[in-house]
Amino acid sequence: MSTPGPDPSDLDRVAAAALARVESGMLLGLGTGRASEAFIRRLGEQVRRGLQIQGIATSERSEALARRENIPLVSFEQIERLDLAVDGADEVTPDLGLTKGLGGALLRERVVAYEAERFIILVTPEKLVEKLGSRAPIPIEVVPFAVPTVTRHLAALGGKPTVRKNADGFPFQTDNHNWILHTVFGPIDAPAALDADIRKIPGVVDNGLFLGMASAVLVGEPGGVRELTRRR
Repeated sequence: MSTPGPDPSDLDRVAAAALARVESGMLLGLGTGRASEAFIRRLGEQVRRGLQIQGIATSERSEALARRENIPLVSFEQIERLDLAVDGADEVTPDLGLTKGLGGALLRERVVAYEAERFIILVTPEKLVEKLGSRAPIPIEVVPFAVPTVTRHLAALGGKPTVRKNADGFPFQTDNHNWILHTVFGPIDAPAALDADIRKIPGVVDNGLFLGMASAVLVGEPGGVRELTRRR
């Protein structure tokens, strides 16, 4: 499913707003995708100017970028909690429900977000939707052995799953060596129920429905950056 790309200036604007929340001494989760990469580059500039932070990346791609930016990296063997995780999203609803994972890193993104005291999402306006599934498929990470059975069960739930493939036609593999089923459900009325049903299917490792996790969403747009917080 093709979607319009974000304006680079909006990405830079929202990355700068996120960087303003970073303080020296913090342990940071570094997300995956265009918004996250804009943040990592901004963060690298400040590290070279003396900002003292350490990070954990959610993908090998983000880790490589962080190393190029001379950002010190650690692992969960070395630390217990993160102060802040900064990541992007493919969809955001008014109650801060998220679709994530079109960058292929949803499992590691969830681990990092779960271990963070605060989870800040960076998006541009086209990512805002009333219901999850409105503009993007739900990525579902699956053990390769189980792809045929998971495909059938997802279809029984009303989904239309297809194997994510690389440009060469071979299945995309996550950094965890699993496959991803991009599954179209259309606008989802009950995302929590669907999330629970997907997780019951043997062979499913994780899915891209991130519910009740975001602390705040920063939206970069031509007029500046606005902050969305969860409705009480």
